[in-house]
Amino acid sequence: MEEKLARYFELKEAQRALEAELDELRKELIRVFPGPVVCEIGGYRLKVAVQERRDYRDEALYAKLPDPGLWRHVSKADAGKVTAMVKMNLLSEDMLEGAYSVKQVPVLQVSRL
Repeated sequence: MEEKLARYFELKEAQRALEAELDELRKELIRVFPGPVVCEIGGYRLKVAVQERRDYRDEALYAKLPDPGLWRHVSKADAGKVTAMVKMNLLSEDMLEGAYSVKQVPVLQVSRL
């Protein structure tokens, strides 16, 4: 069992190192190609797109909920949970107006040709 624990620990360390390197490479690629772009370099295709993400404010979202009991499903302004509640028709986009800010987030895709 100790070997399994040691291997798990090693893999988690390697995962952290890989994620840190991926993050640095992503930042560098976004710095060089900041806007929406599709290009081919060598044997790879790079696609940078812009995605909108909503940042909900707890107080503003709570004030917009038609039933305060819904807050227990959200408990904090989690964009995924709010989106799910909109899809289930518990909330509408109109109700949420003013409860969030939208930020532009670059999305990076690299694929082999």
